[in-house]
Amino acid sequence: MNHVVLLGDSIFDNRSYVAPAPDVVHQLRARLGADWKATLLAVDGDVTADVERQLTRTPRDASHLVVSVGGNDALGSSSILAESARSVAEAVGRLAEAQSRFARAYGRMVDRVVARGLPTALCTIYDSHYPEPQKRLVVAGLALFNDVISRAAFTHRLPLIDLRLVCNEAADYANPIEPSAQGGEKIAAVIAALVKAVGTQEPRSTIWT
Repeated sequence: MNHVVLLGDSIFDNRSYVAPAPDVVHQLRARLGADWKATLLAVDGDVTADVERQLTRTPRDASHLVVSVGGNDALGSSSILAESARSVAEAVGRLAEAQSRFARAYGRMVDRVVARGLPTALCTIYDSHYPEPQKRLVVAGLALFNDVISRAAFTHRLPLIDLRLVCNEAADYANPIEPSAQGGEKIAAVIAALVKAVGTQEPRSTIWT
């Protein structure tokens, strides 16, 4: 029996935001059917470095890993957007420093996940649903973090689920940063399609929406 394990943050661990509607892992189980298992190890509020702790709880029969993390790392750097700067170069430099910190943490995490030797997929950080003009700034800032994620996927020849294109409607969000039941259903659908298509074949980079 195939067994999908979800690692990361509240993109997968969204139960508290959608109850009594089903959360992502229950929606995924329904999509996969009786011949598959799905386990949630993602934890609401966790950052990239926490995925290594989650990995220690990976079931022995795990066959596929899916990682969605980074949004909370970005939140931790979001105060930069409200800081004053003497020049555009100074402002961009601060963003570049935040990107570099994230790249180091994300790179370490992906190395640990890939070392498990299981078919693995990564997810981008979606655009969120803040009101304008805040959303415009948030999306621009997240592009730096998503560049790190996409580079990691391509470097390791991993499939990439682009959640920016999956959760593309206001109703996909339970609040500005958490997926609603509708958004969760979309996320579950693309994960189910990916793991069934990928199987245990040689890894290669493909983008899933």
